[in-house]
Amino acid sequence: MLAVFGISNDGLNTAVQLLILFLVVIWLALIYYTYADARRRIADPMLIGCATAASLFPFVGTMVYMIVRPPEYLEDVRERELEMQAAQARLHGEGYLLCPHCDHEVEKDFLRCPSCLRKLKDACATCSRPLDPDWKICPYCEAEIPGKTPMPRRRRRRTEETAVGEITP
Repeated sequence: MLAVFGISNDGLNTAVQLLILFLVVIWLALIYYTYADARRRIADPMLIGCATAASLFPFVGTMVYMIVRPPEYLEDVRERELEMQAAQARLHGEGYLLCPHCDHEVEKDFLRCPSCLRKLKDACATCSRPLDPDWKICPYCEAEIPGKTPMPRRRRRRTEETAVGEITP
C-alpha cells in the first residue's frame, strides 16, 4: 500500500486512510446539504449556485453559508403571508377597523376608541347612531347634520308680470 504522510505501519496507514475517506464523505455530504438547504430557503437559482460553489471550499464554505443563509424556509414565508392575508380579510370582512390614533381594533359603529378614548365619530342628535364624517344627513333617521347640510338654493320664480314685462320692450 501507499504510505500516507510517510507512515510505514500498515495498521496506522489504514486508520489514516479511513479518516481521510471519512472527511471526504463528510465534505461531499456538506456540499449536498448546502445545495438542498439553499433550495428550500432561497428563491434565486443564481444564489443557490453561489452557495453550493462556496461549499466546495472544504468545511469553511458550508460554515459561511450557515451564517449568512436566510432564517426561514420559503414555504414558511409563503404560509405566513397567506395567514396574514387571511387575517386581514377576516378583519375587513367583519367590519373591524383600526383606530387612527393608537391602531387598536375598533368596530365601524364605535363612537370612541376603547383603548385611547379618542373620539372616532359623532353621534346623530336625533337617533344617536354613529355618523360618518363625510355624510351630510343621517341615513338612519334622515335628520340634517348641523354644519354639514348645505342650505338648499331657492330659485326665484318669475311671476307672469315680470315674464310678460321681459317679452315686451
